[in-house]
Amino acid sequence: MMRNKERKLGLYIHIPFCVRKCGYCDFLSAPASEGEWERYVSSLVREMELWKEAASAFEVDTVFIGGGTPSVLSAAQMDRVFQGIADYFPLGENLEFTVECNPGTVTAEKLAAYRRAGVNRISFGMQSAHDEELFRLGRIHTFRDFETSYEQARKAGFSNINIDVMAAIPGQTEKSYEETLLKVISLAPEHISSYSLIIEEGTPFYEKYAENPPVDEETDRRMYEMTGEMLAGAGYGRYEISNYAREGFMCRHNLKYWRREEYLGLGLGAASFVGRCRFSNEREMPLYEKSVGAGRLPVAEREELSADDEQAEFMYLGLRCMSGVSKKDFCDCFGVELAERYGGVIEKWKAGGFLAEKNGRIFLTGRGIDVSNRIFADFI
Repeated sequence: MMRNKERKLGLYIHIPFCVRKCGYCDFLSAPASEGEWERYVSSLVREMELWKEAASAFEVDTVFIGGGTPSVLSAAQMDRVFQGIADYFPLGENLEFTVECNPGTVTAEKLAAYRRAGVNRISFGMQSAHDEELFRLGRIHTFRDFETSYEQARKAGFSNINIDVMAAIPGQTEKSYEETLLKVISLAPEHISSYSLIIEEGTPFYEKYAENPPVDEETDRRMYEMTGEMLAGAGYGRYEISNYAREGFMCRHNLKYWRREEYLGLGLGAASFVGRCRFSNEREMPLYEKSVGAGRLPVAEREELSADDEQAEFMYLGLRCMSGVSKKDFCDCFGVELAERYGGVIEKWKAGGFLAEKNGRIFLTGRGIDVSNRIFADFI
């Protein structure tokens, strides 16, 4: 099949392992033995091989290895993953290649192996600069562990690093959150992601905090406003509801999700969007390994999107970005004017000061960000 350099593809690789499951985490991840890691890597590389022919029609311009905690794997195991990517996917020259790492699992040796393989972006799950807050979350690292990992990444030659921080942690105050932001800013990463803790059903935190959230809504809101103000003052532009970057360092892979660009997810439970189809892999390890072992793609669910689905996604995903959505792009994509399809919804939220329009683009205002989920629901 002829490779089409104009048809770009993001590649997501899921590593579903961690040292210990955090009390708030509802991601598809769990502790496992080294033998299970080894079997999984073999299955993952086999799945890559199964996609080789179909993937040859694209040019891969972003790779993101997430989890779980990808950095729990040994350097040799990750080398096998890297080699599989290189063997079975047509990689573009201007490739953004990210690996998620957690302090306490990443080492100088692993970081050097990542660099040799072409990884050029690291994302660290720091969460807090206060050890007592990390302990309450169930994290395995201290802030000093994080500082060591960050220093090792810089020494290894990484010049594009993201740091994740979290607000509304049990026991956290506005003051302690401000101290976390100040310490992150002092490290001068290229990208910062800031999320409020969400109490997800089915997690230990849900049992503990569902009826009594650890931080009240007003405090959470002030933390969110503080994030925007402090990071803007330090030279970070907010380009998505929870993401901030220095000029030229927006995460291109994550932008694919919000812009409805094509991406392929490999590994346990990984999700994909190709053409007009959304599909996802088996979420049970035995079923995943059995399918791949038999030479079958481990796809468990598949949905062909209707025109209504696509138009709704265009709006509620696109509005997550501070640049908003383009009226022209909507019309070019769907052959209908945005005002004709969603005029009533847009005018309703513009009247309240939650949406605004400039240069043919519709975007959330500061007030709109606060109630973004309600606005998004109106487009569905």
